[in-house]
Amino acid sequence: YLEERGIALAIAKQHCKEIHFWLYGKRYFAIGYGNRCGGFELRNRFFKGCIPPKDFSSFRQGSSRCHLYEGFMDWLSALTLGIGTTEDSLVLNSVANVGKAVKHLDGYGRIDCFLDRDEAGRRTLETLKGDYGGRVCDRSALYDGCKDLNEYLQLTTKKEMDNNLKIKGQ
Repeated sequence: YLEERGIALAIAKQHCKEIHFWLYGKRYFAIGYGNRCGGFELRNRFFKGCIPPKDFSSFRQGSSRCHLYEGFMDWLSALTLGIGTTEDSLVLNSVANVGKAVKHLDGYGRIDCFLDRDEAGRRTLETLKGDYGGRVCDRSALYDGCKDLNEYLQLTTKKEMDNNLKIKGQ
């Protein structure tokens, strides 16, 4: 599943776990990613959910800049692309968590937002700009033409694979 999403396995192994769970009497497993309150965001090909409590996730490296992501696949995509490896990161895990996350962004001189290119992402960006003004930078131009950073990674990975096949075939 992670390979399909273009995520580097070495990065995923650092930050994710395989979680086994029961749902409606059936056993499942998914990639799990922890949040700050001890809950887990869960993803597999067929399921997107969480083990409560639902909250945001943050990773501090002592930076004056914070990279803000809508979901953990986008954050893992950024790391795979080499983006945000030295900056602090905050993953909302849902735009509904922006209110909880706001006070944790107060100390940053700059907040680089890698939000989905949809209505919810735009509303979240405007909320953050209302709170932090010019400190908020929209970084979605990087993945213009894509819904989110993970879709951009998948297209980039596919292009690289196609180019490698062309080179080998010549």
